[in-house]
Amino acid sequence: MAKEERKHIDLALQGGGSHGALTWGVLDRLLEEERLEIDGVSGTSAGAMNAVVLADGLHRGGREGAREALHNFWRGVSDAARFSPIQPTPWDQLMGNSSLDNSPTYLMFESLTQLIAPAKLNPMKLNPLRDLVGKLVDFERVNACRKAKVYVTATNVRTGRAKVFTQPDITVDTVMASACLPFMFPAVEIDGEAYWDGGYSGNPALFPLVDDMDCQDLVVIQVNPLIRQTLPDSARDIINRINEITFNTSLIKELRSIQLLQQLIDAEGLEVERYRSMRLHLIHAEKEVEQLNASSKLNAQWDFVSKLYRQGRGWADLWLKENFDSLGKCSTFDLNAVFSDTFRPLARPTDTAEAAAPVQAKPQADKTAAPAQAKPQADKTATSAKAKPQADKTAAPAKAKPPVEKTAAPAKAKPPADKTAAPAQAKPQADKTATSAKAKPPADKTTAPAKAKPQADKTAAPAKDDTQADKTAAPAKAETPAA
Repeated sequence: MAKEERKHIDLALQGGGSHGALTWGVLDRLLEEERLEIDGVSGTSAGAMNAVVLADGLHRGGREGAREALHNFWRGVSDAARFSPIQPTPWDQLMGNSSLDNSPTYLMFESLTQLIAPAKLNPMKLNPLRDLVGKLVDFERVNACRKAKVYVTATNVRTGRAKVFTQPDITVDTVMASACLPFMFPAVEIDGEAYWDGGYSGNPALFPLVDDMDCQDLVVIQVNPLIRQTLPDSARDIINRINEITFNTSLIKELRSIQLLQQLIDAEGLEVERYRSMRLHLIHAEKEVEQLNASSKLNAQWDFVSKLYRQGRGWADLWLKENFDSLGKCSTFDLNAVFSDTFRPLARPTDTAEAAAPVQAKPQADKTAAPAQAKPQADKTATSAKAKPQADKTAAPAKAKPPVEKTAAPAKAKPPADKTAAPAQAKPQADKTATSAKAKPPADKTTAPAKAKPQADKTAAPAKDDTQADKTAAPAKAETPAA
C-alpha cells in the first residue's frame, strides 16, 4: 500500500506497573496494521518504558523490530520477577488470582514503605529494574530514531511541575525518573534536580503531542480506571483509589484543556491555531480494567503479563474495526459528553452583547435633551421677578437696596432666557410697576423698590426714564414723616 495512504497517529501511553502489558498488546496490534503510521509517543512510568522500547525497535528493524523489542522487554521483566520475594500465594496462583493482597511479603513490604523512607530502607539504591532497562534498551538508537518522536514525563520534586524529556536527551535515568514511585525508590537526580514518577503531573503529558504540527489524531491508551462502581471499604482500597484518582487527574485536566482550546478555535475562527485542533481517540476497556486489583501492578508473572497482552490486543483490534475510518476526519472520543457538567466559553454571546450596548445607551442620550424642558423653569425665574416687589414691600427702608442689587445680579443671566421670548413677559411687569408709580400715596412706601427696577429691566430702556422720574420726586419722601 502506498505510504501516502497511511493514516498518521500520535500515542499517549499511561503508566501502571505491570498493567503496562495492556499497552504492549495495543502497540503490537497497531504495529501490525500497515495502514497506520506512528509519528509520536508520549509516555509516563511503564508507558515511558514502552515508548523507548518502541523507538529502539523502530530504529533497528521497523515495525517487526519494534514488535520483537516489546516482546523481549516484557519477557525480560517477567524473568527478573521470578526472583522477587513478592509473589502471589500458592492458593492465589492455583485459583488464577493475580492479586497480591494475601501475600505476606507484599503486606510486609507495604508496611515498611509507609514507615521508613526509601533512602533508609534501601541505602545502596539497588534497583533491578534500572539494570534491566539499561540492558534491554539501546538509548543511542532511541535518540537517533526519526520514525517516531518520544516524550518522557517526570515530576520535579521541588516545583511539582512536569518535566518532559525528548530526543536527544533521553537516558536510562530519565526513564527511571518517570517510573520512580516515592514510597518505593529514592528520587532520581538529573542535572541537580530530583524527580519522581511522572504520573503525578502528567499521565501522560499530552501538550507535546498537541504542539506537534505533523499529526492531529491523538490516541490515548488508558490502563487506569476512571470509574469504579464499588466503593472502597478497607484502608488499602481507599489508598489505592486515591492513587488512581491522583494519577488520572492530570490526564483529565489536559483533556479538558484540549476541549476548551477546540471550542475557542471553533468559536473565534482562530485559523492560526487550527493546527492545534486535535481529533481525540481512546483505547480503553473500563470493565476489564476495573476488575484488576491495584496490588497486581507489582505482579509480573509471565502468565499474568501474557493475559494482559492478549486483552490489550483485543482492545486495539475492536477499536480499529469501529473507528479506523474516522481517523483523519473526526474524534471518536466525545469530550463534550465527558465534561458536560463544566463551563463553556461564551465568546460569541459576549461579543453580541457588547455590540448591542450602544443601542441601549441611546435613551440616556435622549435624557441629555432635558434642557429643552428646563426652559419653563427659566420662565419660573421670570415669574419670581414678579414676586420681588412683594418682598420689597416688607423691606421699606432704603438701606435694604444693596442686598436687592446683589440678588438682582442673577438677572444678567436673562439674555439666554430672552432667546425664549421671555422679555415679552417682562414688559407687562414693567407696565404694572409704572401704574404703581402713579399711585403715589402707597408708592411712597415702596419708593425704594422702584430704584431696583432698572437692574431688573436692563433689557427695557424705558424703565430708566421711570427711575429718573422717581428721582425727581424725592421730596415726596418728606410726606411720610408728615403723616
